Amino acid sequence: MTRKNTDDAAGRSAAGTPGSFPAIRMRRNRQADWTRRMVAEHRLSADDLIWPLFVREGRNTREPVPSMPGVDRLSIDLAVEAARHGADLGIPAIALFPNTDPALRSDRAEEAFNKDNLVCRATRAIREAGLNIGIILDVALDPYTSHGHDGLLIAERIDNDATLEALVRQSLNQADAGASVLAPSDMMDGRIGEIRRALESSGHTDTILMSYAAKYASAFYGPFRDAVGSSSTLKGDKRTYQMDPANTDEAIREVALDIAEGADMVMVKPGMPYLDIVRRIASELSVPTFAYQVSGEYAMLMGAANNGWLDKDRVMIESLMAFKRAGAAGVLTYFAPEAATLLSKT
Repeated sequence: MTRKNTDDAAGRSAAGTPGSFPAIRMRRNRQADWTRRMVAEHRLSADDLIWPLFVREGRNTREPVPSMPGVDRLSIDLAVEAARHGADLGIPAIALFPNTDPALRSDRAEEAFNKDNLVCRATRAIREAGLNIGIILDVALDPYTSHGHDGLLIAERIDNDATLEALVRQSLNQADAGASVLAPSDMMDGRIGEIRRALESSGHTDTILMSYAAKYASAFYGPFRDAVGSSSTLKGDKRTYQMDPANTDEAIREVALDIAEGADMVMVKPGMPYLDIVRRIASELSVPTFAYQVSGEYAMLMGAANNGWLDKDRVMIESLMAFKRAGAAGVLTYFAPEAATLLSKT
């Protein structure tokens, strides 16, 4: 063997076979904070967060939600201050959900059409405060029905087409109140097209529709229903209109239909148990895709953190990063103010 060949062999031995250890040491890029930051594939910031808020009647009133540690139902004046805090943190939008007085709930959900209902008054108050923050309002009848369903119950059956008329009325009422984004969460067939046509005809041409396009019939919604007061009124379940957790292709069909009908953005709900759905929608349909880290997910993490079983800050950020990694444009999360505060320090 010539000296050159000997040297070449020694070099190959030291470096290893091309494409293998020790020529390739994956830990090199992980060894320092600055390298980890430099090669990070995904970023999480306050811009990725939407903060859901529960509103109630009263003044200067804060009522804890027992199943959601750290989350309160807020009177309108405190909701305005919370929105101001969110805007100061750089959170782009809040989502308002009303805890409607049971006396105002009815089989036909008439309170949803009242221009002075709780969520419309809260929206106007936040608008009048001049805050640089978007306001997202849910379009569904469950906060207003005596039976707790998202649609109109006729002869023990959810009537899809009669519900569409009610959802259009609710949508126009909320748009008139100043909602930036309407988020139909009812899962009735055809509702995006009906709402979009009504918005266009009424002059609300710039109102964004964020469709709950893939909303599953999930057991993770329990604490939310406590917060809005529908858990005690719900008769039966919602499996005839919310999706079967076993299905993925159906989600693609649902989203594609809503896009065709005029949805500007879509949402997957729940969040972490359905990251595969987020990934498929974001990659296959190329539409702004959001996920809702729902009340049950929040309650589990907070329960474990409060018992000292998990590091709250770390699991909070890690769980939110999972949504970004899956392809979500943003996340509705009750952790929003805490996460935004923590992210501003990193």
